Amino acid sequence: MSSPGPGPDRPRREVLAAASTRLREAGVASPEHDADALLAHVLGTTRGRLVLVDRVGGPALAAYDALVARRASREPLQHLTGTAAFRHVELAVGPGVFVPRPETELLAGWAVDAARAVLAQGREPVVVDLCTGSGAIARALADEVPDARVHAVELDEGAHAWAERNLSGTGVELRRGDMATAFEDLRGTVDVISCNPPYVPLEAWESVAPEARDHDPHLALFSGDDGLDAMRVLAVRAAQLLRPGGVVGAEHADVQGQSAPAVFVAAGRWADVRDHTDLAGRARFTTARLAR
Repeated sequence: MSSPGPGPDRPRREVLAAASTRLREAGVASPEHDADALLAHVLGTTRGRLVLVDRVGGPALAAYDALVARRASREPLQHLTGTAAFRHVELAVGPGVFVPRPETELLAGWAVDAARAVLAQGREPVVVDLCTGSGAIARALADEVPDARVHAVELDEGAHAWAERNLSGTGVELRRGDMATAFEDLRGTVDVISCNPPYVPLEAWESVAPEARDHDPHLALFSGDDGLDAMRVLAVRAAQLLRPGGVVGAEHADVQGQSAPAVFVAAGRWADVRDHTDLAGRARFTTARLAR
């Protein structure tokens, strides 16, 4: 007996409404957005052009239903589409690498501005991205400040492979290693350091969204009892790598708006320590300048 053929076509609006409802019931944070994104991915178009699609059916509908089921099980959207947008670039992502978040674009923007400020002084900026993960910040820097010398390092083998893919052909020098010891050859010469370190306290395991807890590398998430172990390492290593007057920026959890800057204050070598909020007004990243 032959297998049944594909089901009948269904109106796009009906398909999207059903998918959105399923994702909402599964606890997905942005069900309508994700339903649109997955259908656009299946159809090889953009979310904005879905309005031109009247009906969905056949193999496309079957593929879409399968992806919606996986998203409802809380697989990250970006793992299903294979890409993540970050500022002006698109990154390849998947299992084994931390998916870059939109809020990290603010830290990347700060690093871009800091590198451009060095350029305005007539010098070639030397920039280092520690804990580069997918290479998101380093890629944005290479894209927006092409005259900068950008370096990046990642410890995790799987994440490093994704960074290699995303940084290929950009001119970024990527290394595999520990941020605590990386770039000894650049000691005292770096102008700007960016870092999106792990910052989730171990005790906060249950509060982490399933997309991150079950799919992002734990090395990229958790950092000791208070979530600041990596920040303390950064405060030491950045002081060794930066030239006097150089700057460092590091992302942190929204509840660390006081404790993260306090790490740099306690280190005793930093000036102009300040915290920055995201577009929702939540504490998001700390910056500091190495005292001259």
